[in-house]
Amino acid sequence: MKQIIAFAGSNSSESINKQLTTYAACLVKDVDVKILDLNDFELPIYGQDLHKKEGIPQNAVIFLDLLKKSDGIIISLAENNGAYSAVFKNLFDWLSVLEQKNWLNKPMLLMATSPGARGGQSVLQIALDRFPRHDADIVGTFSLPSFNDNFLEEKIVNKELNDELLIEINKFQISL
Repeated sequence: MKQIIAFAGSNSSESINKQLTTYAACLVKDVDVKILDLNDFELPIYGQDLHKKEGIPQNAVIFLDLLKKSDGIIISLAENNGAYSAVFKNLFDWLSVLEQKNWLNKPMLLMATSPGARGGQSVLQIALDRFPRHDADIVGTFSLPSFNDNFLEEKIVNKELNDELLIEINKFQISL
């Protein structure tokens, strides 16, 4: 059976992006889903001096190994001041030191959500530009605007938005 990993680019215990990621991952059929929490992969802040002195942290190695073992990746990126959250950027930095092409050409569903009307569009644009340079095979994208209005009781309640997500899930499913 194929295995996908899904995670939010956030370390918030109440992450709306983790809620979206979990929901989306559950829509993928006939796969083993592993939901990751970045809190389980605590890392020191990346710096060249630290890297030279102490090497690569074990949590970065473990995370990359999970990527390698997966058949696909679902990510929902939190947006902080229009960019990646600090916890995700730090993980991304450590992963790219381990393996420059750290997304390993795995099919990826790239998402974002926010409480605002833009639904994390700024961070999605950054990732759409950057991730392919790290060998991301982005087969689908989805932005959920106004999370608190459109996501209730662990699902998307806006039919049009849910239908958009289902289209992207189908693209992802086919690519596995």
